[in-house]
Amino acid sequence: MNIPNTITVLRIMLVPALVWFLLHGEYRAAILVLLGAGLSDVLDGFIARRFNLRTELGAVLDPLADKTLIIASVLALAWAGLLPWWLAVVNAGRDLIIIGGATIYYRRAGQIKMNPSIPSKLNTFVQICVVILTLGTAAGMMKASGWLPALFGCALFTTVFSGIHYIVVWGQKGAKIRMNSL
Repeated sequence: MNIPNTITVLRIMLVPALVWFLLHGEYRAAILVLLGAGLSDVLDGFIARRFNLRTELGAVLDPLADKTLIIASVLALAWAGLLPWWLAVVNAGRDLIIIGGATIYYRRAGQIKMNPSIPSKLNTFVQICVVILTLGTAAGMMKASGWLPALFGCALFTTVFSGIHYIVVWGQKGAKIRMNSL
């Protein structure tokens, strides 16, 4: 454990507070938690790169923290009736499929080095926009309700597309391993 990894663990520990605020209609407090999480993400990445403190643990923890925050936010927003359930299920399902595939790949290959793809980065950006605009609208801080249905559709597209992209790319890598082991 080093400083960037500690910051990442602290970000993961923000998830229960975020969910509590979302489920209790404390949307402004939830926005503050998300803002703190976002700043911690920037900070841990900066420290890791600047001081050469990158670790294998950090390579796993950082995306885990990001995904945990997004999935928890999306599910809690759906539970609160602010986000369509179909979008929450697709978002969570995509990540569960990726985690399951990564686990299978790791068991076969003995190692895994995942770098986020461009479709995945775009999807993460769109998901963050969905969460922030939905929360900002619910908190009365902005009026984006007219844009939300289109944004939900965009999130559905990027989620499905990036999920299929991961399946194809990692399926090909798995096939190569299988062929090499024969």
